[in-house]
Amino acid sequence: MLSRILGAAVLSLALTLTLTPPLISYLRRLKYGQTIRSQGPARHQVKAGTPTMGGLVLVGATAASALLFTRGAPGTLMALGLTLGYAFIGLEDDARKAVRRRSLGLKAREKLAAQVILAGLLGAWVYFNPALGDAVRLPFIGTWHLGFWYIPFVIFVVVGAANAVNLTDGLDGLAAGTANIAFLAYTFIALEQSPGLAVFTAAFAGACFGFLWFNSYPAQIFMGDTGSLALGAGLAATSVLTKTEIWLAVIGGVYVLETLSVIMQVVYFRLTGRRIFRMSPLHHHFELGGWPEPVVVRRFWLAGAAFASFGLALWYMGA
Repeated sequence: MLSRILGAAVLSLALTLTLTPPLISYLRRLKYGQTIRSQGPARHQVKAGTPTMGGLVLVGATAASALLFTRGAPGTLMALGLTLGYAFIGLEDDARKAVRRRSLGLKAREKLAAQVILAGLLGAWVYFNPALGDAVRLPFIGTWHLGFWYIPFVIFVVVGAANAVNLTDGLDGLAAGTANIAFLAYTFIALEQSPGLAVFTAAFAGACFGFLWFNSYPAQIFMGDTGSLALGAGLAATSVLTKTEIWLAVIGGVYVLETLSVIMQVVYFRLTGRRIFRMSPLHHHFELGGWPEPVVVRRFWLAGAAFASFGLALWYMGA
């Protein structure tokens, strides 16, 4: 089993390192570059035109490795299917931005509707699967059966995780690095419950690690929504299939903080007309506070490692 996990990680790493350079060249020829929002930090304007949609390699390498080494485990295929579905949503969004040269792609309601439908399909499959069912494990408390409400719960977890990773993808290497850490943590969890899922998470970790070679500061390519939505969906699907949805909030603590910073900023501004943070998501607050971008990213990676370690500790303690 360990050989299959390592094989998936190494293959996805090799595929990412091999396929990303030609993708960068191809996207440059098409002039499919990132459009930078005017509301973001001014220093980010120099990144305009950097090739985007790098998530194509991330997801492609993961899919190829997972399919080769999982031997068709149903749960793994469900996780991979959800990941590919969210990648397609992100790809459509990225393509519209690249072609129209605008910072906005799909309409918010279009993206949300597609995400909800796909997450609902996963929730229904788990709910009607006798081996999984409607149970949610609560740390230090026990198991809670949600009945039919389990399906909306899964929708909340998947859509929330996907968009949380999407919010985090704002600095070079930030989303790929934190996702690499989270997928490594989930490889240890999945190994005890579903070896097929461990292969899937290891493949994703390998792909993220390889992508960092080109995506770390200064980035040669961005993953775009194609990658960030897929990463979040993959993490969420793994948490649902291993019944560790609550642990995901700990292991992915960086994503939770990023999302909370946006919610707090919006609510506080509407109530008072003032801001809590210099800019949200949270990484921009530190960036505008004077931290160089690579410093922000490295420290968020360290925070991600700390959250993942704490989540694994809770898991092994049997919380």
